[in-house]
Amino acid sequence: MDFTQLFPSASSAAMLGWLVLILAPRRPIVMQSLRLGLIGLLSLTYAVLIFVYFFRVEGGGFGSLAEVRTLFLNDGVLVAGWIHYLAFDLFVGTWIALEADRLGWNRVVQAPILVVTFMFGPIGLLLFFIMRASQSALTTAKA
Repeated sequence: MDFTQLFPSASSAAMLGWLVLILAPRRPIVMQSLRLGLIGLLSLTYAVLIFVYFFRVEGGGFGSLAEVRTLFLNDGVLVAGWIHYLAFDLFVGTWIALEADRLGWNRVVQAPILVVTFMFGPIGLLLFFIMRASQSALTTAKA
């Protein structure tokens, strides 16, 4: 397998998904295409890579930092790990977007949170939780 082609292809597909999530209308067909289509394809690619390469790495595993480092020395597992990030971060981004829509947040407010989630995953999720908690506290204080 040509990992030097798979890596940028997966990255470009995820980038396109983030652009759609941030800029396109969030109609059900769009969100389902992202979740079932793109994220599903990334997840399937991840699964294939893991099943083909993960168990071939001698000395690799999740029991220690050295074992994880050994795993990621294998290009197949390294690209699988990257695709894992791409799929999970985009899934979390779709969840944040739908929750923010439900809460009535303007898309201009959502965009920076989604960009941070795209770039730094958990930091974007943390930012979303902080903003949601702040909104809840302000709403309770006004009541």
